[in-house]
Amino acid sequence: MSTDTLEPVVTPDLVWAKVRNRTLFTIFVPLVILGYLIYTWFAFDVAGLLSKAQPERAAILATDSVAYKVHVTKNVRRDQLEVAIEGERRAAYDDTNYPDWVQVDGSNSVVDLGEGYLVEIVGKTMNFTVPGYGVITATATNTGVDITVPPGDQPDWLKTNPKKLDARPTLDRRVQVTRTKIEVHNFFGGWENFWFSFNSDLYGMSFSQLYALALSADRMDPEYSNLWHIVHEFLGNPDWQHGEIFLALLETIMMAVLGTITAAAFGLPLAFLAARNFTPSVFLRFGTRRLFDFLRGIDMLIWSLIFIRAFGLGPLTGALAIAFTDTGSLGKLFSEALENIDNKQVEGVRATGANQLQRYRFGVIPQILPVFVSQVLYYLESNTRSATVIGALGAGGIGLMLVETMKTSRDWENTSYIIILTILVVIVMDQTSSWLRRKLIEGK
Repeated sequence: MSTDTLEPVVTPDLVWAKVRNRTLFTIFVPLVILGYLIYTWFAFDVAGLLSKAQPERAAILATDSVAYKVHVTKNVRRDQLEVAIEGERRAAYDDTNYPDWVQVDGSNSVVDLGEGYLVEIVGKTMNFTVPGYGVITATATNTGVDITVPPGDQPDWLKTNPKKLDARPTLDRRVQVTRTKIEVHNFFGGWENFWFSFNSDLYGMSFSQLYALALSADRMDPEYSNLWHIVHEFLGNPDWQHGEIFLALLETIMMAVLGTITAAAFGLPLAFLAARNFTPSVFLRFGTRRLFDFLRGIDMLIWSLIFIRAFGLGPLTGALAIAFTDTGSLGKLFSEALENIDNKQVEGVRATGANQLQRYRFGVIPQILPVFVSQVLYYLESNTRSATVIGALGAGGIGLMLVETMKTSRDWENTSYIIILTILVVIVMDQTSSWLRRKLIEGK
């Protein structure tokens, strides 16, 4: 050590020792990370999960999210043909007004799927012409399906067994044959019947026609104005359930607002009991802080399950779950903000002769107000997302509707619609909270 500066003397041995330590550290840390990744690879059975992955299934769901399909169904027992959007009876085409790609001649029909793909239905027999492969023939019988395929290796998109034929040569074309029916799916881009249902008197109208109708004095329904009739038909669309979805979204927002406001209302007074500079009692501070730990230590989803068990399904259980968890979190944040206030401002208010309540009002609250507003708005925004997840457990709202549509695994465009609306609500909440934060804290 240098006797002049009291700093250690830099020697070659010291320099080499530091280089060795840094070299070992540089090698050791990546090795630890690599070891952890290798452990998780085997512990989580990543190889097994990858082997079970079905990317084609994901592609089908993605296609179904942005497209709709028209079912051409031949009931071989009743010798009846039905053409319907998504196979829904209420969205079935009239037998005198089939799409031009469906040609009917008596009990026989021809379905042109485009690009050379052609399905001929003759009685109980289906002939499916696939370009580059050949003709697949399937006949429904009393015991199953007799299937004839072109010679050679069977492609992966063709699945056959004595009971069923399922051919999907492309994502937008599919044919199925069982002993009771022959079904052809033809996919089209977009969301059909989004504005009005197939049976609505407004179906197929353009925006300009709707605008003119809304301004027209000739009422379509004598009970309502044309504008209200348009809104009523849109909200009452049975295929997309716009009215029910908007109500569910409102329920989710109300769940988040009620839970967050309740948490803030209870968290602020409790924070004074947990702050060192406001509560001299060690036992009271300790008890309040442990209460915060208890409330926020249990996840919101667990609280939701507990309240569903106790009070049943409904949005109130979701609001209670949010309130319990956030009371712990906000109380802890508020208590830390209270412990860091400037006592000079409080003493200044005291010097004016103010009582204790006035000192809190004018000396303490203004100092923690930015933290209070900022955190409450942040939690409100976050709880909008959480309320969706809680709702999926049974608390109601848009989360429950989302789960119900996903359970059907049929109309994924409805699922996409709900997800898009949920994202839009989160964006609106984010922008609104940012605007309020600037207004209340920065005064802009």
